[in-house]
This record gives sequence, C-alpha cells and structure tokens, in this order.
Amino acid sequence: MKQTIMTTLLVLVALVGQAKTFKTIKAPEAMACVNVFRGEIRAREVIMRDTATTVHFTIEYPQGNTFRFDKGSYLLDEDGNRYPLRSCEGIPLNAWIKSPENGITDFTMHFEPLPKTVQIFDFTEGDVNGAFMLLGIHDKKYKIAPPTLQQLSDANPYTVPADWFTTDTITIRGRFEGYDAEKFGFTSMECYYEDVFEKDDATLVLDIAPDGTFEKKFQASYPIHHRFVANDSKLGFYELPFFARPGETIDITVKPNESGFYECYYNSGSSKEVERWLKSNLKMNDVAYPLHMFKGKISEVGEATERTWQNMLYRLQMESRRSHFTPLEMQLALADLQVNFAYAVMDYPMYHEDDVMKYEVRDGGYELVILDSVEWQGLRKMETYQALHRVDFDNPLLITNNHYPITLNRIQFAGPVRERQYDGLIDENGVIESNVDNDKIILSNSLAAYRELMGSEGDNFMAQLSTYKFMLGYFNGWRKNEDLYSRILADTTITAEMREKAAAAIQTVGKMMPLYLDAISHPVIHQKAEQFYAYKMAQTEFSTPLPADNASADLIRSLCAKYPGRYLMIDFWGMGCGPCRSAIEQSKALRAEVAKRDDIKLVFIAEERTAEGSEAYHNYVKEWLADEETICLGKIDFTRMQELFRFNGIPHYETITPEGRRVRDDLQITGHFNIDYGLNRLKEQLK
Repeated sequence: MKQTIMTTLLVLVALVGQAKTFKTIKAPEAMACVNVFRGEIRAREVIMRDTATTVHFTIEYPQGNTFRFDKGSYLLDEDGNRYPLRSCEGIPLNAWIKSPENGITDFTMHFEPLPKTVQIFDFTEGDVNGAFMLLGIHDKKYKIAPPTLQQLSDANPYTVPADWFTTDTITIRGRFEGYDAEKFGFTSMECYYEDVFEKDDATLVLDIAPDGTFEKKFQASYPIHHRFVANDSKLGFYELPFFARPGETIDITVKPNESGFYECYYNSGSSKEVERWLKSNLKMNDVAYPLHMFKGKISEVGEATERTWQNMLYRLQMESRRSHFTPLEMQLALADLQVNFAYAVMDYPMYHEDDVMKYEVRDGGYELVILDSVEWQGLRKMETYQALHRVDFDNPLLITNNHYPITLNRIQFAGPVRERQYDGLIDENGVIESNVDNDKIILSNSLAAYRELMGSEGDNFMAQLSTYKFMLGYFNGWRKNEDLYSRILADTTITAEMREKAAAAIQTVGKMMPLYLDAISHPVIHQKAEQFYAYKMAQTEFSTPLPADNASADLIRSLCAKYPGRYLMIDFWGMGCGPCRSAIEQSKALRAEVAKRDDIKLVFIAEERTAEGSEAYHNYVKEWLADEETICLGKIDFTRMQELFRFNGIPHYETITPEGRRVRDDLQITGHFNIDYGLNRLKEQLK
C-alpha cells in the first residue's frame, strides 16, 4: 500500500514537472459579467498549460452578502467545447460564502486544458438559471475582428411574414415535472410585458396549480420574445423564456436535464422553432452593460461605443456557431443585438445628464443648476447619438425584443429632439403661442429631429411609433379640454374675438387627432391610431365594474364597504420609489385637510418583500402616514394589483366609485395635489 502511494506521488510530480505553460494572460479583458447582481467577477490572470488551464478570479460582492460557486463550473471555447472544473483554491465549492468586510474575495480555479488555438472563452458557473458568468475572456492584445451586421444578415436571409403584425391571443401553457410548491419555492411567475401599441402596460401573473400545470392567455399585437420570472426559487430555476406569435399556443415542459437542473423543453409553436436561440447564452444586454454605465465624458464615449458594438457582433457570431442558429434565429438575434445596442447608446446620456446638472431649492422652488456646460450642451447635439445610425429602426423584428419598449421611450424623449421641437416658434419673451398651426409645426419639427437622430431619410417606424406614443399620452388631456373649449365658446361675458382667440389656444381631440393621423403614415401604426381613437370616443360609461372572482378586486371592494359612500383614491407606492415618497411627504398637510372630508378616502397600498413589511416601512408609515389607511402587500399580491389595474411603474393612482367601480382613465384623480378639482369634475360628469 505504501509503495502504491509513493508511486502515485512520483507520477504526479513527474507530470507537474513536465507541464508546459504556453500562454499567460495578465489582467485579461472580458466582454460581460453576468448575474452577479450588485457585484462583479474579474479574471486577474489566466495560465494556459498543456495539463490544465488556471484562472485566478476576484469577486467583489457587498459585505455580508452570500454567494456560492458550483462544482459544475466550466470554461467554454468559441466552438462550444467544455472544459470542466477540476479543483478550486480559496473558496469551498457548493457552499454559501459570506463576503468579507472589504467585499473582495480572491480564488483560483483549475480546469481541463484549453487548446493552444483558443483566443477567447467564457466562464460559466454550472448549468443552472442565474449562474454567474464571465463572457468573452481574452488577452487585451487580441484584436477582435467580427463580421459586420450586414454580412451576418446577408448570410442568413429570412423574409418577414406579411402577417407579422396581427392582434390575437397568445396562450402559454405547460407543466413542471415533479412540482411541489415547498420544494420549488414559488407558486406563480410574473412577466412585465408591454405592448407598444397599448396605452397601458400589462403585468402578467402565471399561476401554477398544485399538480404543476399552468396556463396564461393574453393579447398581443405582434410576435414577442419575453419570459415569466420566479422571484423566490429554491431550485435555481428562475425564468421561463418564450417566443410566440399572436394566435399561438406555446406548450412547455419544465423538467430536469441530464445535469439535474430544471430546463424548459418546448413542445409546440414558434418557441420550438427557435429553441436554440431561446436557450443560447447571447446575453446581449449584459455585453452592452459597460456602455449603459460608462462614466466618462462625451469625447470619450466613442471608444466605448465602438468596443461594445464589436463585442456584441463577435458574441453573436460565436454563439450562433456554437448553437447552429437557423436563418430565423440569426435574424432574431440580430434584432436583439440592435435593440440592446440602441438602448445602451441612449442610456449613457440619460445617466450622464445626472452627472452634469442638479436641482437646487431656491425661493421655494426647484432651479436647474448646470455643473458642466460643455457636457450639458453635448447631450443635446445630434452627433453625440451618431451610433444610432447603425440600427435598422424599420426592421419589424426589432419590436419582438422585450427591451424595445424602454428603447422606444429613450428615443421618444431624446434630448436633441426636445431641443428642436420649438424651433422658430419662441418669441422674444420666450413664449410660444398655443394654436393648431404651431402644434403642426412642433409635430413636423419633432419628426425632422427623429430623422436626424436615427440617420433616416424618411419617417422610420421608430419615429412614427414615438409620435403615436405621444398621441396616446396626450389624448386624455385633449379630451378633458373639450368641456373647457365648449364653455369658452359659450361665454357671453367676453367678445366674440376674445372667445375665438381663447378657444384657438385649446388643444382638443377634434383639433389634434387629424394632425397626428396625418403625421403617421405607416399602415399598421396608422390603423392602431384610428382604432384607439374610435375606442376612446365610443366610451360612454364613466366607470367600469371590477372583475368578479378576483382576490385583488375583492380587496378593493372590502375597502369600499369599510368607507361607504366615499370615493377611494388609491396610491400604489413603495419604499424604493423616490417620487412616491416625495409626493407623500410634500402632501402631508394637504392630506390632513382631505381627511376631514366625508366624500373621499385616501388609501396607500405599498409593495414590500412580505406582507408583514420591513422595519423601515413601518417607521416610514409611522412618520408620514400615521392615522391613514395603509395596506402592505407582498410582491406577488402587489403584482396581481398591477395586473388588475394594468400598470408597471409607481407611483400609480386609481379612483374607485362608492359602488366599487373603476373610474375611466381620463377622469381619474392623478395625485394628491388636484383632489378638489379632480373630484368635483368627476362628480359633475357623473350627475
């Protein structure tokens, strides 16, 4: 036995002695760090030997928080070949580790040897949803040379079906094999989905039955790539991604894979057709993250933008080769790349604006203070956004991406567009006369600015969709002005000339809709605008009933019973929402007066991790909302409220009649500071 041990040791020593180091990479670069929320993984050094590949890592993680690394970690080369982890030094595997006081933990991993020819590779912490990843690790001296966007597209021709824009129901159904609520840690999943043609968002809740089956139906206007998310999974399964066209049923089985980790298996529909793409590790938003959060000046962002673009193209080329994408999968991936790139391009100036300006309280109001005038002006110059010209904003596949709505929002409110809207309309006193002719010029200026911003010769799909979204946002205001317009024309206390001049300044549905319909030429968007207009004008009821057999609606009805004869104004808020807390704090004195009324009751419904609420929540309520109607909901129940009232952002306000009916959106009381006006107007309409 002793002789055998000595022989084994001698063999190991001999092997170590013969190991040859053929490459050492000092301080390698990486394209993206994935799933390390509030932290970061870095590779400090890579040593490539013919017997093993050694990577020295550092993880920065908030002090006191825990993390773990799976023994199933591996490296992945450009062709998708795996190199499993052999051993680890510095941390235990498959065990929770508390981050130290300085938040920094160094450790070393030894993997099976990468071939000498490998220039770039990924680190993945096991085959589990939410695994830590460090993508595109390479020597900074290595020059990445990806193909162009056009080359990738030309090599994968795909014709978009004529019925790409179709409004119909999508059904997501399936089952979890071996489902047990206690074991899995969740009984529902959420999807924060937004149809860009709809005025309201559509939070979706997918309930899982005790036998593991699930089914969710919802309406969509075009194919979508999205995911349902579980927030409290105990098994490492967090996401149920899907791709679906309107009218389809997507059947999904969630079951353990060969490694024992739960995985989605697609049985029908478009998800099955693009399964390789759905399961790929493109992570385009993560690859674009360094541009999202770039901290340099405008003169420096160009280099980061170019590096991000090249990394994204290279990542797509590499992952498509690993996963063997079909032409459709490649075109969807190219759309994914473009949307996430545009999102990052627009995020940089949004965050940078906060670095170069601030608001100060002066003379009882807020005054804008510019901290860096050069950077401030640069954010309003079209050349700052030149990188957007790389994106084909007319490509209908872009709209499928789940980041498309937020990218649309960024472009809709882009600084240079806002800067150009009022060109030629501001008089020497800094005033713009309000009338239909000027509104037409503002609309024309905006479209011209969008063309320049995105490098488009005509009014592309994104520009027209931005115009459409403004129409949706303004419509209720125009509708409210109809009454004012009629009262002005009927006012005999002023001259006919004064009446006409005052009425000309009022924006009404009758005046504004023709302008917007003329500006929107894309047939699909134009049709949606006409449908929205017809739907809104057909609304004759001032309120609608809440659904039966709905727990969230039942809670609202119980509040109506608690405060009979009163309207409810509900404020949906949360401790992490700055605008929510600001509105609550600034309206405290006003609410004290409202509390004396017997015709309205304010209700505050907050989202907390659990229904019991945190200590911070209870302290805040005690200070700012004492003696008011406050309700604390856990995340799942709050999400159900979001689904009921169709909102994703907070603060959000709802008005409920004494009969327990939801007030129409253009008659809602939208905040604490216009309660008198809003309630009086609502009562007048309901007479």
